[in-house]
Amino acid sequence: MRSLRVLELIERSAFRILATLIAISIVTALFYCLLSIPFILFSIFTAYFFRDPKREIGIGVVSPADGKIDYIDNRRMEIFMSPFDCHVNRSPVKGKVVGLIFREGKLSPAYKRESNVKMNEIIIEAEDGIYRVIQIAGIFARRILCFVKEGQNIEKGQKIGMIIFGSRVVLELPKGYRFVKKIGDKVRAGETVAVRNEDFQGS
Repeated sequence: MRSLRVLELIERSAFRILATLIAISIVTALFYCLLSIPFILFSIFTAYFFRDPKREIGIGVVSPADGKIDYIDNRRMEIFMSPFDCHVNRSPVKGKVVGLIFREGKLSPAYKRESNVKMNEIIIEAEDGIYRVIQIAGIFARRILCFVKEGQNIEKGQKIGMIIFGSRVVLELPKGYRFVKKIGDKVRAGETVAVRNEDFQGS
């Protein structure tokens, strides 16, 4: 039962990778034990990277990603996700996916804000306007996973995708909202990052 609970805390996208690594570890251990150590270590890191912890979803508009905010301008916020952050992306609001736009592009370090990069844009229509979540691949990120389809209704905090090994996520808001976080703040997917202007209690 405990093993099943552990598996529930790992994003299922990792299962095939983990199965391959474990199989290689076993085979190499049969021939030369030391040779299996790198594969065992990488298996542990993979399980850690693909972790999918339970989250309590906040009020207002919530963060689509874990990481550090390194850019805010008007209604746009960008989050840098290091390889040690949880990389499961979540919907900032309840709504309907009205568009998915994938663009090929260059792979740059995720900590840099670059144009013409590889990205996937998820456009969500909510009661109060259009929200955009943009998944940007970093130099080590070879895959952008999208878990939703166009026309699908989604809940706030629902898993919508994942970027493998280092990345950046952008959140764009409709008019009428203000961010309650600032540049340099660490955030977690599902945590409140913006509220309506009339509900804003800060200066």
